[in-house]
Amino acid sequence: MERNRGESKLLKCRIHTRITKDKYDELNKLLQQSRSIHSLSELLRHILDNRKIIVHSYDASFDKVMAELSAIRTELHAIGVNINQVTHKFHMEDLPEGRLFQALELVKLYQQTDLKVSELFSVIAKLSEKWLPRS
Repeated sequence: MERNRGESKLLKCRIHTRITKDKYDELNKLLQQSRSIHSLSELLRHILDNRKIIVHSYDASFDKVMAELSAIRTELHAIGVNINQVTHKFHMEDLPEGRLFQALELVKLYQQTDLKVSELFSVIAKLSEKWLPRS
């Protein structure tokens, strides 16, 4: 005897029916996308009881975006480490010429940061075009 999840009622009544191949394929696809439902019978019981069916979807194009975001994060982190090192050298420098050189190095690093942040905004804009509703 099979028990319905979360209920103590026994499932005593059996229903037999036929459906089209298209509907059967649609139900199987829905079953494959659900992690919490493990059988076609369980899926049909959820539908008949008007219970929630949580479907997990996967967009392969998101992999490329995530790789791009990860690369930008790595590069920004490296630039940040370099900025900290140059700032430390700047504070340790006694000569004005040395401080000027370190300041120019910082300008270059901040320009690199600006480029990476612009790249980041570009990726975010592409994501929002795809995923956010248009107003």
